[in-house]
Amino acid sequence: MRLYVKEPEIWVDNQRQQKMQGREMRTPLFSIFKPDMLGNTLTTCLMMASAFVIYYANYALFATHLQLDLKLSPALVALPIALANTAFFLSSIFWGWLAECIGRRWAIIIPAALGVPTAFLYLLTDNYTLIVIGFALQGMFACGGMHVQYPAYLSERFPTEVRATAVAFCFHQGAIWGGLISPLLILYATTYNVTLSGPILVTTVVGLAIFLTAVLLSPETKGKVLVADLTVA
Repeated sequence: MRLYVKEPEIWVDNQRQQKMQGREMRTPLFSIFKPDMLGNTLTTCLMMASAFVIYYANYALFATHLQLDLKLSPALVALPIALANTAFFLSSIFWGWLAECIGRRWAIIIPAALGVPTAFLYLLTDNYTLIVIGFALQGMFACGGMHVQYPAYLSERFPTEVRATAVAFCFHQGAIWGGLISPLLILYATTYNVTLSGPILVTTVVGLAIFLTAVLLSPETKGKVLVADLTVA
């Protein structure tokens, strides 16, 4: 696939302008931490770090919680997760449409905020029906809906000269934090001999609070047109 995918015309034009004007961007990673871009970079990093923590706290550990704490069979464990994934997929169409109507930020904020009460629905109960319904709904909210905007939103937040580097850095530093959360929560649960539901719930709610703060401090990009003009180099 990559063999037949061409570079975006905007990026190619931007590279041409850099060479023609003698303003080639050689250190894009350092440039995203310059004073005029620092706030945008830090809020993007905070947003993605909290998003990954929320996602992995739920998807990586929820099945473990159902099996070890509630002693559910593999078939019963599979159902809420399968429904959550299906809800994630189907609701993506709606959230994408909503972003075009009311803006990227609010299309991210709404499902994130709805994820807070939803987390209590499936993490503070042993009722299987509530678990299935709650986690399926979370597939449309904190474990799904709020994530569908990232490709567009992150791309629109950075100028062409540094876009690829900025998006890659902000996204993958978040993945590092997300990868750390599962072993930390398991360590806490085993050390204090508690079920995983409590640590998952606290992580989800606190993570969503941080996430919402980061998005509220971030710019709206609805209607932004990506251009090849040099703005950083």
